[in-house]
Amino acid sequence: MAPVIALSHIQKYYGDQLALDDLSLSVEPGEVFGFLGQNGAGKSTSIRILLGIIDPDGGSRQVLGAPTALEVSQRIGYLPEERGLYKRMSAERVIAYLGQLKGMDAASALEQARILLQRYGLGEAAKKRVQQLSKGMAQKVQVLSTLVHDPDLLILDEPFSGLDPVNQQVLEGLVGDMKRAGKTILFSTHVMQHAERLCDRVCIIAHGRDVFTGTVAEARALLPSRMILRTADDIAPLKALPEVGQISAIRQAGALVDYEIETLSHLSVERLVAFCAEKAIGIDYFTMIEPSLHDVFVHLVGDDQNRPLGDVA
Repeated sequence: MAPVIALSHIQKYYGDQLALDDLSLSVEPGEVFGFLGQNGAGKSTSIRILLGIIDPDGGSRQVLGAPTALEVSQRIGYLPEERGLYKRMSAERVIAYLGQLKGMDAASALEQARILLQRYGLGEAAKKRVQQLSKGMAQKVQVLSTLVHDPDLLILDEPFSGLDPVNQQVLEGLVGDMKRAGKTILFSTHVMQHAERLCDRVCIIAHGRDVFTGTVAEARALLPSRMILRTADDIAPLKALPEVGQISAIRQAGALVDYEIETLSHLSVERLVAFCAEKAIGIDYFTMIEPSLHDVFVHLVGDDQNRPLGDVA
């Protein structure tokens, strides 16, 4: 099956500054795909190229089988990073109007607007003007306006920005609803926790370059796991295990010491426990700490955040 989105070897310059450097990615049907990077990494530029708002200086793009999104715009719902609604219109009317721009008739658009507002906790605000809504409520209205015409593809640029924790959870639920409905979703973010919970795959970019594409599990596998082991015994014998890297004492309570153990490769709990028993190392407490997507992100791009564009390692 052909990908819903395909960017191939995209380059984009602003003057003499290289914003995107040989960027390639693909998003499969029904996938939730996270486009991750720091502010200024090139996420919004990539999305604008994908949508045909701006053109690349090199490479090719394809959306829903078309050369640009402009040819299939009625099948796409797009939430731009820069929010903007008609402030004097009511919430239901602004959603309905944007639905009409996507080809819906007026009655169907208004009916669907009311259904969405009710479903996602804004039923009582349906007839309020946008200017009367809180920032978070207005942002939810704009998100719902991307759904009203039942698009096949959702492209959400920093959708969680500015939302409080409750509304972030509502939006995560909405993304889950769309995935269960078979929609394809691409969203950009620099907050790793959302991507970790929602995404089938992610692309991490730094200075306009793809530094990782794969599943969240594959991303986590780039870093070693850590173990916390509490014991009153000498753990120096653990250094004989080839899977064990650095060992650090991190806290002490009486005779008991908590050690953080870095694993260089997969070290099973069974092997560690058996080795400790063999070497008479008593275990008072033990836990595994898997790397988070945030850890991986910092590992891949953290050292480059102040490096000039064009001088990326």
